[in-house]
Amino acid sequence: MFLVGLDTTIVNVGLPSIGRGLGVGTRGLEWTVDAYTIVLAGLLISSGALADRFGRRRVFQWGLTVFGVASLACALAPSVGALVAARAVQGIGASMLSPVALAIVVNAMPDPRERAQAIGVWASVFGLSMAAGPVTGGALVAGLGWRSLFWINAPVIVAALVLSAVFVPESRARQTRRPDVPGQLLLTVTIGMWVGVLIEGPRIGWTSPAALVAYAVAAAATAGFGWLELRRDEPLMDPRLFRGPVFSGAVLGAVAVFVALNAALLLNTLYLQHTRGFSPLAAGTATLPMAVGATVCAPWSGRLVGRRGPRLPLLLAGGFLTAGGLCLAGLGRDTSLSLLLFAYLLIGIGFGFANAPITNTAVGGLPPARAGVAGAITSTARQVGAALGIALAGGLVADTGPAGLAHASRPGWLLVAGCGLVVLLVARTAGHTPRARVPDTASVAGAR
Repeated sequence: MFLVGLDTTIVNVGLPSIGRGLGVGTRGLEWTVDAYTIVLAGLLISSGALADRFGRRRVFQWGLTVFGVASLACALAPSVGALVAARAVQGIGASMLSPVALAIVVNAMPDPRERAQAIGVWASVFGLSMAAGPVTGGALVAGLGWRSLFWINAPVIVAALVLSAVFVPESRARQTRRPDVPGQLLLTVTIGMWVGVLIEGPRIGWTSPAALVAYAVAAAATAGFGWLELRRDEPLMDPRLFRGPVFSGAVLGAVAVFVALNAALLLNTLYLQHTRGFSPLAAGTATLPMAVGATVCAPWSGRLVGRRGPRLPLLLAGGFLTAGGLCLAGLGRDTSLSLLLFAYLLIGIGFGFANAPITNTAVGGLPPARAGVAGAITSTARQVGAALGIALAGGLVADTGPAGLAHASRPGWLLVAGCGLVVLLVARTAGHTPRARVPDTASVAGAR
């Protein structure tokens, strides 16, 4: 989880330097980030199913290896096209890491309360990567250039491979599902087309023939995916699982939280470096309040979930995210640094409180034997939110000069606040108990 989170935040702070080094603008930088998140989101569920079938530790180690090789390709990329392609391969490797790591935690912690606390600790690692990513990335860019952002993955990968071989027990699901290749293809096309339209819409025109074709393909892929999954005995993502308001609310909350987080990170990076003239290191250091808030509050949130259920931490998460976004809704070129840091702290606290209740609710909604798929659905929602957050925020400031960037980014901060309101609504559907369940897929299918 640290590796996946580190690669997101460390690349974010280096985007302006990558743009200058490869001669690309904001739209090309969006693809540098979203090529990773689109592939990651599209493959997470299949990777979780593969882990259930072939062994979670084995697939986890495969993912580390693919991620490491792709990181080296990113570091050596001669052009933005090569970098985007290598980032997509990185997404393949990352898809084998996050849900599989969560499945390992879930199977090692059978007690619901202990599991909730463990998930809180697990989620706090993303906060640690947020803290390390921007500051480390800024220092690397300043001292060694943007390519060092990808070389840094090597020691983390080596350490994870050694530690997983020594400490992580192998585990598999007792019953495994057959691969759903058509569903996998349709899911990837659906996510890629919708995010692609958001990124390229300002350039090609929202009503241009190319955009209209993209809308039609995206809508057809979405409808086809839903139709196909309802009719398969072993679907990639069973739509019937979303009939339960607790599970569907957790997925919606995961999307909203990661839209807010990734929009905030991108807008912060572009504003501080382009408008305020901060160095990459200074811009990375400015995100420390966000990272500290997330790191401190994530394990606290896990304990709250274990003792009182998910509703209270979700209410706290939604309130802090909304407040943080509203603080910067009137952002200007000379907004005080203290207000910026305070807003980042509020957003970080909101993010820290959100992860554990959302993850625990979603995982608790599926049987333990399908822990890989449960983690994958939650992680897919996160990455869809990440891709949407980058696309929406990037679209707001694309082709905007440094002088107008602050004003252009104001709707983005309102978007962050709106995501906080969504989390508050999700809290209304969350139960008070530490573990809420939705019907098992098999029992729902039998009822049909």
